[in-house]
Amino acid sequence: MQNGEIARRGLVLLGCGKMGSAMLEGWLARGLPRTSVWVMDPHPSDWLQAQGVHLNEELPQNPAIVLVAVKPQMMTEALPTLVTYGNGSTLFVSVAAGTLISTYEAMLGDRTPVVRAMPNTPAAVGQGITAIVGNDHASATQVDQAEELLSAVGGVVRLETEAQMDAVTGVSGSGPAYVFHMIECLAAAGEAQGLDPALAMTLAKATVAGAGALAMQASEDPAQLRRNVTSPNGTTQAGLEVLMDSENGLPPLVAATVAAATNRSRELANG
Repeated sequence: MQNGEIARRGLVLLGCGKMGSAMLEGWLARGLPRTSVWVMDPHPSDWLQAQGVHLNEELPQNPAIVLVAVKPQMMTEALPTLVTYGNGSTLFVSVAAGTLISTYEAMLGDRTPVVRAMPNTPAAVGQGITAIVGNDHASATQVDQAEELLSAVGGVVRLETEAQMDAVTGVSGSGPAYVFHMIECLAAAGEAQGLDPALAMTLAKATVAGAGALAMQASEDPAQLRRNVTSPNGTTQAGLEVLMDSENGLPPLVAATVAAATNRSRELANG
């Protein structure tokens, strides 16, 4: 990132909360010059103020990328300040949940290159997964640039259509909250079986984190990993018979959970 187009033309980061800060930290670690970054944030953190980037200063004339990381409800105030970049060669990358590409096209111009992205909260520790999709005006090179930027906080996948973004929201966007609740439930169940609450929580956190790391690194798929742990007529099988019940177990519950989140995403996007 040190000598590329983004470094030469500049990058504007609109909003620098937890997600924006995580991305900025990743870009700087990869060599993006601090002098190539302009950040607009009305309440900059002490960390941000110490990074040596252009903070709330006059913006460059023709930046390579504007990355929009403000809350969706702040969009109507923030975007009009950047309308001069619309219909040009500046790529807009949005990590604002629920904001459609058409919203940017309506506010900035219908020939504006836009990439919509859906990261999730583990991006704050560099372990996120982000789905991206561009409009017809975003070139292959620009989509590659967006992927490079977002890979600073984890993995990146590309969608075929923007309509898939609602399902992504239901799975990976909201998914961390499901896993956090799984940890809560696992710890509470351990406590109910006689474990000290702190010990039960430690075991639950480490088990979920370790299983996730193994799932990412192993060559086998999760179904095979599950079978590897399950001895015939053993303790794991006894637990899985409850968890995998087709009527009252995890499969129908997770399906209903993801469907509810996906449907709500569609409702919010459609106003």
